[in-house]
Amino acid sequence: MRGPGLFTAHVPGTSFVHRMPLWLKLVGVLAVGAMPWVAPSVWSLALVTVALAGVVLLARLPVRRLLRSMRGLLPVLVLLLAFQWWSHDLAYAVRVVLGIVNAFVAAGVLTATTPVSDLLDGAVRAAHPLRRVVDPEVVALTLGVVVRSVPWVAGSFASVRESARARGLERDARAVVVPTVVHVVAFARATGEALAARGLTDPAEPADPDGPDDPADDAPGPGRTGSA
Repeated sequence: MRGPGLFTAHVPGTSFVHRMPLWLKLVGVLAVGAMPWVAPSVWSLALVTVALAGVVLLARLPVRRLLRSMRGLLPVLVLLLAFQWWSHDLAYAVRVVLGIVNAFVAAGVLTATTPVSDLLDGAVRAAHPLRRVVDPEVVALTLGVVVRSVPWVAGSFASVRESARARGLERDARAVVVPTVVHVVAFARATGEALAARGLTDPAEPADPDGPDDPADDAPGPGRTGSA
């Protein structure tokens, strides 16, 4: 992708969609995701698709972002449509594809209209009842790393692909995959080192307070005999 997609970054705005509370947006995303199981026909899913297009326009999100995001998903949708058509029928295949498209767009609207800080705060609040099992701050930190990593990996892949294309190697998988893997590994190591520097990784085992070579460990005591 030559430009940012729907999931890349928050799009500031004052629309009704931007001002909606986070919990209501999440309920909407879950409802859209459940529609393929409860919708009686293809037309119901098509109406949801039209409604989501209206939400995108209402939120004043750049249509180019939506198109860039869908372009990466399009080959998978075409293959899935063909397979489901072959294994079932056309109506079922269209339902499956529309369900995926609707869920994808709904999730993209959520991330585009909600600041990352609000998403992380919502994750902390949601994990708070389970604080005896999992640390809410760790949950927020994990989501923060994921939110930061996904656009970075996508951008790295796009940059490597453009570089390979400039050298006439766009058909060579190694020219794209190998540099991308190297970049991702380097990014992961840098992220891990940054977390460790802030003391956010697993704590190390406590050291022996007397030190590893304390002479008192070798001194005779009750039940011990000195060396000859």
